[in-house]
Amino acid sequence: MAAQNNLRPAFRPKFRLALLPCLIASGLGLAAPAWAQRVAALNEVVVSGSRSEQARDDLPVSTEVIGRDDIESRQITDIRDAVRDLPNVSVKRAPARFGLAQGSTGRDANAGFNIRGLDGNRVLMLTDGIRTPRSYVFSANAFGRDYFDLSLVERIEIIKGPASALYGSDGLAGLVNFITRDPSSYLRDGKTFGGSATIGYSGDDNGTHGGVTLAGKANDTLQWLISANMGRSSALENMGTNNAANVDRTTPNPERDRNKALLAKVILTPNADQRHGFTFEHVDKTARYDLLSGLAKPPYASTSVVGLNAKTDLQRDRFTYDGRLRLDSAMADSLLAVVSYQKAKSREFIYEDRYTAADRTRDVTYDESTWQLGLQADKMVRMGDWAQKITYGVDYTRTNVENLQTGLVPPAGESYPLKRFPDTRETSSAFYVQDEFIHDRWSITPGIRFDRFSLDAKQAGFGAQAVSLSGSAVSPKLGVLFRATPQWSIDGNYASGFKAPNAFQVNNFFENVISGYKTIPNPNLKPEKSQNIEIGTRGRTGVLRYDVAVFTGDYKDLIENDRQVGGVFGSRTNPATFQSVNIGRARISGFEFKGELDFTRDGNGFSVPFAYGQTRGRDRTNNRPLNSIDPSKASVGIKYQAPAWSVRLDAVNHARKKWSDIDATEVTTGTQFQTPAATTFDISAQWRITKDLRLNASLTNLTNKRYWMWSDVRGLTATSPIRDAYTQPGRSFNVSLVADF
Repeated sequence: MAAQNNLRPAFRPKFRLALLPCLIASGLGLAAPAWAQRVAALNEVVVSGSRSEQARDDLPVSTEVIGRDDIESRQITDIRDAVRDLPNVSVKRAPARFGLAQGSTGRDANAGFNIRGLDGNRVLMLTDGIRTPRSYVFSANAFGRDYFDLSLVERIEIIKGPASALYGSDGLAGLVNFITRDPSSYLRDGKTFGGSATIGYSGDDNGTHGGVTLAGKANDTLQWLISANMGRSSALENMGTNNAANVDRTTPNPERDRNKALLAKVILTPNADQRHGFTFEHVDKTARYDLLSGLAKPPYASTSVVGLNAKTDLQRDRFTYDGRLRLDSAMADSLLAVVSYQKAKSREFIYEDRYTAADRTRDVTYDESTWQLGLQADKMVRMGDWAQKITYGVDYTRTNVENLQTGLVPPAGESYPLKRFPDTRETSSAFYVQDEFIHDRWSITPGIRFDRFSLDAKQAGFGAQAVSLSGSAVSPKLGVLFRATPQWSIDGNYASGFKAPNAFQVNNFFENVISGYKTIPNPNLKPEKSQNIEIGTRGRTGVLRYDVAVFTGDYKDLIENDRQVGGVFGSRTNPATFQSVNIGRARISGFEFKGELDFTRDGNGFSVPFAYGQTRGRDRTNNRPLNSIDPSKASVGIKYQAPAWSVRLDAVNHARKKWSDIDATEVTTGTQFQTPAATTFDISAQWRITKDLRLNASLTNLTNKRYWMWSDVRGLTATSPIRDAYTQPGRSFNVSLVADF
């Protein structure tokens, strides 16, 4: 089943639903002095959620923030690097070992995020609050979600748990928001012009990159920024040793990657009550593969593959206007308006040279063009000892989704050009409201969102009867935060989530008449839904800072793609029939803690960051483990900060994947490979040569440890002779030089 696999329930359902009322009741019973200052100093309290700025400690949900300083000093160059030590978060990156019509391993490169055991399009991904393209996977076709260049990013925010009450569909597991750079980051202390320049090298893919950011202030009304970056790299290294140009190969296939990115912003502030922002973002990524692992070994048959090359292009362009107005009216204190257009294009061309049979090519495209509009207002209301901040708004999104497959020598029984699903217009509209009540030590935030969605499919060019679909969803949430002392708080959060079916799931179609199997549309698909509870505590003492969270969630109507619903393989009169269907029910539970021991004085000295996360889950339709859940991960580091330099040593332990946590039925021949436990060490350092010039260097996997990531090896057998092809990079060196001006 897509996105499912193992854990004994952490809470019984009735007990889980009672957790938040108990939390409120117990907290109200505690005697405590009034915290009138928190109510009076309203600028210290902002809305719980991620649609407006708010101190992280005031959010009753688990969050991760990866700032610009971490991105630079820890040599983070892509989304896989960004989450390597975060608890219960990962990014799949399988090796590129695909063929023209067989296998999709590694086609999607950095496929996307996994948060607490759910991945793919169940994680909402945003750039500056704007939805980014989804992944598309069918048979031998796969496009991932890495449409980002981290050189343009100021920080990455990760919200764990459903985000549907604020953002609607797709936030079933959580969200990842990439917030791009802003002119204000470079125009501090009265500067009217500033910027930075970066050059760097990454050893795990033999990559080089360089970029420049310029920002200026023309006058008191206008600020601007332009940032450009280019990079090139090779295949991600591994610990394989077999260089054979055939299926036995375990070293990486030759690969050439190129990326270009551009960000431009203009900020207009006519007066203190207005701010208007205009953003253009362009990301272009290209990968060329010489797929030696797909070549046959002699003796050759007529259809044996003797040459295999591929090229993949991902391109995203975004135009966004966001305006902020201070109204100070009876209905709203401020208003935020967003209008955005985004065009994303994905293409894979693959050429297969066969021994004597006709050569084959496939040219597959997947495109999304999206209009997104939003209007959001907030209002602060005081009622005696209480304060309220009410946030409400409307969202509208319209996406045209298109796909096309052409080439030479099409699949048996088909002819080019063809579409795997019809061109579709996906539309959603929503109204949401949340109300944060603030009283003494309490912050209580209920919220609800009403969504209406539709998929309108076009028949033109589609080989089956195209079907359309519409539906609605209501997503409530309740967050509670109790500040027991200025240094310690407890919080609880209930949230529901949903994910609407997409165009591919509703109308996926393929038919092989000769071999007797086909996939068909399903006009009766329902949204996936979830209900989640999380309870946590936070401490902020003079030395110790920590966050602890326990979570559990029930998921139903999970969509399983390509499930056999009838027929027999090989029969032309009654072919095996596959369809996307609502069948899944799952429970996922776990816990995580993170924090830091800080022994620094005036920013200098030692600190010890640490984190641990564990998730378990089961498919409740058959009581099998969920294979989408990663083994537990622990990290600990020691950092020393001096006025002119800093150094940091990190250890990350990936636990072994237990047999009790593996659904063995996912592998039909042989036994699933069980990833062993592994501990790796990384060291990073920064030398501040001058105030505006920094040298960053790091060594990753210091001990040259051979290890695997569970998400990369799902479906790989324990006896496979090519297991080393799936190993992570060995020891590698990274360096970058950053100059500010």
